[in-house]
Amino acid sequence: MNWLEITVNTSHEKLESVTDRLTALGVEGFITEDEADVKEFLENNKKYWDYVDEDFMRGMEGVCRVKFYLEDSDAGRAELSRLGGALPELELLPRQVRDEDWENNWREYYKPIEVGERLIIVPQWLRAPETGRVELRLDPGLIFGTGSHATTQLCLAELEKYAGGRTVLDLGCGSGILAIGALLLGARRAVGVDIDDKAPKVVMENAGFNGIGPDRLTVFAGDVLSDRELDGYLRGERFDLVLMNIVADVIIALSPKVPGYLSPEGVFICSGIIEGRQWEVRAALEGAGLEITGHKTKDGWHAFICRGKDDTKE
Repeated sequence: MNWLEITVNTSHEKLESVTDRLTALGVEGFITEDEADVKEFLENNKKYWDYVDEDFMRGMEGVCRVKFYLEDSDAGRAELSRLGGALPELELLPRQVRDEDWENNWREYYKPIEVGERLIIVPQWLRAPETGRVELRLDPGLIFGTGSHATTQLCLAELEKYAGGRTVLDLGCGSGILAIGALLLGARRAVGVDIDDKAPKVVMENAGFNGIGPDRLTVFAGDVLSDRELDGYLRGERFDLVLMNIVADVIIALSPKVPGYLSPEGVFICSGIIEGRQWEVRAALEGAGLEITGHKTKDGWHAFICRGKDDTKE
């Protein structure tokens, strides 16, 4: 089916009035895009990120608009005419779109990505080039982790050195890219944890694209800082390799938990640390009793490789 995307440009002060009037006229399912709301949201949720894409923010400059959709048909155009007559002071700007525009256009931005010496990340709908690399197939979605970001690539490159034969915990697993990558690189078993309740479904779908089942990968939705049962389970497991690709503030908060999740002489890899925050993270890791054995950088982002203390020797 084809659609008419109707855009109504307005101001932050008038936005609520416009949406109220559209609702009163029977319009449902509209979208609002407002620079002021985006800035307020970012300001009130700083703990969840250290970096916001500059191109995204430039694209939001001065933006305040409402969008809604009508069928691209005689009935839809009659409805557009009715709305225009009822809202003469507003300019209703139509644009034709197709179902396949929504479903498929975003896919053109995803291409196979070679990472490190062994991996190639491939969108699940594409055929991988003949490179001899290990294929890691993903369906990019709303959860972070497509392999295009420097922080993810830093972690994946280090996994080549440590994954073989190990048990793995991926804290903040997102799409599951690190846990799945570790299994493809020879890890025995992996556990993923994320506060997003969508994560288990997304991760296991991506695992399925790679022939990995629940016998090798388990995923939990939960917060190890507040969920005692989950925290206790992870402490009981003690993993050979713990991964964390999150923002600096979360790494700092979770650092004291990490030694309790590591097996003796286990390895901890953390990334997602923007330039300028690396020294705070380093101090937190060392304060938690972790020994930093490596420090990698890429495109202004930092990763640390650490070892836990072997408390059996104390």
